[in-house]
Amino acid sequence: MSDAVAKIAAAQWGLSPCNVRLAARRENAVYQVGGHALRLHRVGYRSDAELISELDWMAWLARGGMQVPAPVLSRAGRLVETVAGVQVSVISWLPGRMLGAQGALDGVTDRVALVRQLGALLAQLHDLSDAWTPPAGFTRPCWDAAGLAGDAPLWGPFWDHPHLTADQRALFLAARDTARAHLARLDAPDFGLIHADAITENLMLDGDQLALIDFDDGGWGYRDFDLATFLFRQLAAPDYPALRAALLDGYAIRRPVDPATLDLFLCLRALTYPGWIVPRLHEPGGAERSARAIAQAEPLARRYLEAVT
Repeated sequence: MSDAVAKIAAAQWGLSPCNVRLAARRENAVYQVGGHALRLHRVGYRSDAELISELDWMAWLARGGMQVPAPVLSRAGRLVETVAGVQVSVISWLPGRMLGAQGALDGVTDRVALVRQLGALLAQLHDLSDAWTPPAGFTRPCWDAAGLAGDAPLWGPFWDHPHLTADQRALFLAARDTARAHLARLDAPDFGLIHADAITENLMLDGDQLALIDFDDGGWGYRDFDLATFLFRQLAAPDYPALRAALLDGYAIRRPVDPATLDLFLCLRALTYPGWIVPRLHEPGGAERSARAIAQAEPLARRYLEAVT
């Protein structure tokens, strides 16, 4: 079904339906059409206003010299079209390859240097975003205290995951409540537009240059949450301490990061995933991803509570 929609949509951008090729099927179905990426957005996940805001932001970042996909207007002059009930947008296709899956840094010989480069890239993202005045009507998700540790967080109440034991639920609730109080105590935290999903699947490597893609979850949030999102997938790596130091070193061109605050956001990042998977449990691989999300979040929640209580 989505292949047929993609071919119909391609024509609305003046692209050849014959060149449509499925590239990835994650939150969105992404098709490569020559030098373009045609995205069929997950139904009900984002409003048109949110998608247009995402694309406006990406256009600003591209104009600022950052390697990110740039939006492409349809033949009717719109950033988003609806085809057969599916929202569609088109962006430029970036050269290179995906860095890796599940935190892998595939084919990277100098892991520390690459991660240091990522720190600088995230600093550039935050600096360019701070220099921008969003247009009227700009709206994106908010990864603030309510969005991360409120009663109705952005990715759902992780403590109500149906597969949690009573002890796990109590642990997640304790971590949520402690993190909520911790966030309230932060002194002038760096807050603004963030990518919110800087995982290896969303990093493109072209030669030795990194680029960010997939701003689908980007919005307002704590800047340290961007750093924690990448580091979360590196926790089990033997060289994790070196990677963490390199990321913070690269980011320090913007400002230093408090280790205790970073550990707070590592815990919160881990807790988002059990909430995220609940509405996707019925999808292929949902049960396995669910078990992994809980298994990864539990020790981080315990360590965080032990460190602050």
